[in-house]
Amino acid sequence: MRFLTARWQDLIMANYEVGPELLASRVPAGTELDTFEGKCFVSLVGFMFLDTRVLGVRVPFHVNFEEVNLRFYIKRELPDETRRAVCFVKEIVPRTAIATVARVLYGEPYERWRMNNERSDTAVQYEWSRGNVRNSLGVEIGQTSGIPPAGSHGEFIIEHYWGYTARGAGRTDEYKVEHPKWELRSVTDSTIDIDIERTYGPEFAFLQRSAPHSVLFAKGSEISVFKGATIKI
Repeated sequence: MRFLTARWQDLIMANYEVGPELLASRVPAGTELDTFEGKCFVSLVGFMFLDTRVLGVRVPFHVNFEEVNLRFYIKRELPDETRRAVCFVKEIVPRTAIATVARVLYGEPYERWRMNNERSDTAVQYEWSRGNVRNSLGVEIGQTSGIPPAGSHGEFIIEHYWGYTARGAGRTDEYKVEHPKWELRSVTDSTIDIDIERTYGPEFAFLQRSAPHSVLFAKGSEISVFKGATIKI
């Protein structure tokens, strides 16, 4: 059953290599860290939620908005398939109702911050702030580079169609996301000005001094998020 539909558009993904020990305690039961060429990654992702509908209904003032999240990559091995997935450290949106419902009802680590965006055919920037913390993530973009090839770093970052959320006491919730394969566009320049420690916690503060392994940009597409379920562990 489709729970939510929207268009995810103008996705910036700044990707950092990290040690697996940083993420081990955050891995939901029944899943394991996913790696690319033996390396673990976290990604800062900024994008637009557009034409958002819950159970087919537009909620006034909650249709178009920004989201910025910090995520990492996991997988669930089943006898007949591997479900490659993402798990979130924190998801930031500008609407209190979205953050509250996602956090209270679904256990997702959402927070409400003030947010803004500037987008054109050649540049995209997201800004989010709370108190005296002000962050921005932006790129200048070039030509389309196509769908990343199978087995590439780009494919690893963008081709995940499952999500898992740890709900405590050994419980893990699973949900599916559907969208067509995304084409990437070249990133000619990027700006990452984020107070990592005060936004995401002291364990991630070292990212402030780290250059990203890659910065990717995808125009995005329509997406569907299906009603979740608790997996049997």
